[in-house]
Amino acid sequence: MKFGVLGAVGAWTDDGVRVEIPEAKVRTLLAILLTVPGKVVSADRLIRELWDGDEPPANPNNALQHKVSQLRRVFDAAEPGARKLIAHRPPGYLLDVAEDAVDAGRFRGLLREARATEDPAGRETLLAEALAHWTDPEPGTRWAETAGHVEDARRAVEELAETRLELGRHEDALEAIGRLVTAEPLRPRALAAHMRALAGLGRHGEAADGYSRHRELLAEDSGLDPSPELTELHRAILRQDPALAPAGPPRTNLPAPVGALIGREAELASVHKGLASTRLVTLAGPGGVGKTRLAVEAARAFTDRPVWFLDLATLPTHAGREILTGALAAALGLSGEASADPALALRTGPVLLVVDNCEHVIDAAASVCAHLLAAAPELRVLATSREPLAVAGEAVRQIAPLPPDAAAELFRSRATVPSGTDADRAVASIVTRLDGIPLALELAATRVRTLGLHGLAHRLGDRFTVLTGGPRDAPDRQRTLRAMIDWSWELATVPERTALRRLSVFAGSWTAEAAEAVTGLDLLDVLPRLADRSLVTTVDAPGGTRHRLLETIRAYAAERLDEAGETHQIRLRHLDHHLAEATRHTALPERLTITDTEAADLHAALGNAVAEGDERARVLADALAWPWILRGRYAEAARGLETVLALGEDPKLRVWRTGAGLLAGETTEADLSALAEAVEDKERPWAFWFLAHANRGFGDLDTTAALTDRAIALCEDGSPRRWALAVRATIRRAQGDLAGAEQDAAAAARYAETPGGDPWLKLSATNTLAELAEIRGDHDRAERLHATGLRVAEELGLWVDASFRLSGLGRIALLRGDHATADERHRRAADLARAQGHVVAEEFAEVGLALSARRRGRFAEAETLLSRWVDWLRTVDGEPGLALVLAELGFAAEQRGDTAKALRLHRDGLAAARRIGDPRAVALAVEGLAGAHAADGGHTEAARLLGAATALRESVGAPLPEGERGDVDRIATVIREALGEGRFRAELALAPDPDTVS
Repeated sequence: MKFGVLGAVGAWTDDGVRVEIPEAKVRTLLAILLTVPGKVVSADRLIRELWDGDEPPANPNNALQHKVSQLRRVFDAAEPGARKLIAHRPPGYLLDVAEDAVDAGRFRGLLREARATEDPAGRETLLAEALAHWTDPEPGTRWAETAGHVEDARRAVEELAETRLELGRHEDALEAIGRLVTAEPLRPRALAAHMRALAGLGRHGEAADGYSRHRELLAEDSGLDPSPELTELHRAILRQDPALAPAGPPRTNLPAPVGALIGREAELASVHKGLASTRLVTLAGPGGVGKTRLAVEAARAFTDRPVWFLDLATLPTHAGREILTGALAAALGLSGEASADPALALRTGPVLLVVDNCEHVIDAAASVCAHLLAAAPELRVLATSREPLAVAGEAVRQIAPLPPDAAAELFRSRATVPSGTDADRAVASIVTRLDGIPLALELAATRVRTLGLHGLAHRLGDRFTVLTGGPRDAPDRQRTLRAMIDWSWELATVPERTALRRLSVFAGSWTAEAAEAVTGLDLLDVLPRLADRSLVTTVDAPGGTRHRLLETIRAYAAERLDEAGETHQIRLRHLDHHLAEATRHTALPERLTITDTEAADLHAALGNAVAEGDERARVLADALAWPWILRGRYAEAARGLETVLALGEDPKLRVWRTGAGLLAGETTEADLSALAEAVEDKERPWAFWFLAHANRGFGDLDTTAALTDRAIALCEDGSPRRWALAVRATIRRAQGDLAGAEQDAAAAARYAETPGGDPWLKLSATNTLAELAEIRGDHDRAERLHATGLRVAEELGLWVDASFRLSGLGRIALLRGDHATADERHRRAADLARAQGHVVAEEFAEVGLALSARRRGRFAEAETLLSRWVDWLRTVDGEPGLALVLAELGFAAEQRGDTAKALRLHRDGLAAARRIGDPRAVALAVEGLAGAHAADGGHTEAARLLGAATALRESVGAPLPEGERGDVDRIATVIREALGEGRFRAELALAPDPDTVS
């Protein structure tokens, strides 16, 4: 929590919500504790100040304890656990918070920092920030006075005014000091600052009048005369001493910016911070990234000193120190002997020198800057370059391209863009493909008028032809996108150019080892040089340092690769390397890691292999298929496999492709058994298992069961048999064979626990075991198994599976009546599913939220959540989950009193349950029908239906556990009250055959 005592006493939560403290004495108690945060205030003092002027209570210690308890309750209500902040320590109480939790503490900390700062601009910022903690610049509150904060504030106001005078900002100084002088006219320091500010603005008469009033008040108050310093200042004002006039604006040749700087707030702050502590700051980054614009904006803030701008772009490449020194002398307006060493002109005091575009004269620029910094102690240099100057004491700020939102804002500011989602998507595509490079975005914006937004987006594949025609007043290297990169290419050495063009074959990021394998070059020295020149971007990744090319640089380098006639050769090396990477690991975690980190390049390698008609495309597609599918990227797997099958039919790849399509929600007319039989003998058990896995939950259960049985029969041991057992367990559970499901799932789980066991098998088996435990009402075991599955899924990065396991944990919390935990888990599961684009997992999570809503009587909310899934479930083969959704909608309708709708929904749900053949789903629909009949007065029919549902559940060994009996118990109570206990039991015994219920 945060606290305030500078003005109104108060407390705020970490979210910024003000804590309401309704009782005056409770607020007083907080105020007393805030005057000495972290220190004990005696009970005697607290009692004395709380009842100051009032009749003290009969038992003051008890009364004090009551006020403390009230304050603790207020804190706890605002932020659970915050009551502990008020601690009892003999002989009283303390507020156990750090100094900076109280605005007074933050105020004093900033004040100390300001007084230690030599730079006036920095000191002014800190003083203003410190005073911003006050609700009133001249506060008079009792508690601020008690702690001595008010006097600190008055001194801070005086220091702020004096600092602004030092900066030549007399108007701002007058604004800062005016109210203090009015409130405290006898403060000589405040009056001196006020008089100097007025005099500096030419208002000498007002300044003299202020002194006269001060002298009169001082005589009346103490009989004293003004201080000698104030008297001397008054005389200087009367003679209008020129020394009191503000200095004119510092000299500068800094170019005035044309447009606003967009999206560089953090970089601007970083540059200012760097220049406050370092005398040489270099802005490095790729061409067109906006280094010059940022440097100019940063330099504009230095209004307290001369600021000189030196553009080196027009100097010849590799110009020497003499030429650069002459350019600097010309920029400073020096001539004659003074031009021989411009350092002499920069030694007069604080100066900022901006040296722009150093990259093509980097050696001379480094030498001259080093000399100037050594010769002029108060000089600061802000340089821009595509690589660092590598001078001692240099602070490098690497300027990256704009992030997407800022890039889109810049593009829209330069082009006329229509509103709407379609246009937003086009802009997002443009800024992404242009890497967020400001120059490229500005060149692209000029083409919107002629090509249109979508036409521009479509033609960026030929970006170097399209992005031309920059501003006529821009340097040649900034008139076209190609010229921008030509400038860097021409500065590169032959080995650097060779490496860069060969690196263009990479589609994503890469390690130095991968780069050497693909390029065939020793890159130990070259790669750092390319990074220094901002041609290669370095990124920190979990597995270590990786590198990448911006898309625009990659496209340019790819053209150079074609020109060199090396494209075919380097693509083959790229394919060799990534095929080896994709096939060298057998353990699942490593395979998934490789597929994730190398995703873009594996896609590129596969595409290149297909384009070349290279048969190795089949091997690579086979290696990628299972990781794709485990990641839930079914459509991506289907597309990739389809491209390879275009080279010619392949039975194994056809099985992969069909399974991926089934998992993606495609319908298929293919004979799955025939597809599996077509593969080689050794692959046949795998093929039957995989098609069963893909068909599970979406297709006919009998077909899926037959596939698993065939896989098991073909394989006495090994992974396909174990995986098939896990799939068959899910089928048996859906068919009501709970004992068989337990047997298969337990066997699969035992295999998964063997040395070198399969973590995915463990994930699959424990899920079924958890569901079976939930059916039996063993919630503790179900929770343990779901938690184990969640841990495995998170370790593997299988976020779809993690979503399902979170929903499983949410269901257990729901059965225990912990709706808050259930909702939190289901929401997290839904967010994960949406992030992965997995509709089935999202539906499962949202149904969990609906279950919770209905059980709390929020029927409209439950119906809204459920209704959006009905139509989608009907389109999915096997209609997974439809029976449950219809049952829940039916119960909600019944509880709202709409029995006709409830009957329709439960009959629909019964038909769906019979289609999937799950006895438990049938029983749930029959229980729903019982509830609807009971609500409509058909108590006899309702009792018999309940009996039928109970018998059906018992027939499969799955009676309703306690946590799931809510609806049945509710319905049974209604029937008992209508029929009486004896009649109720008699009708239960007359239960019809569930197959005859309609």
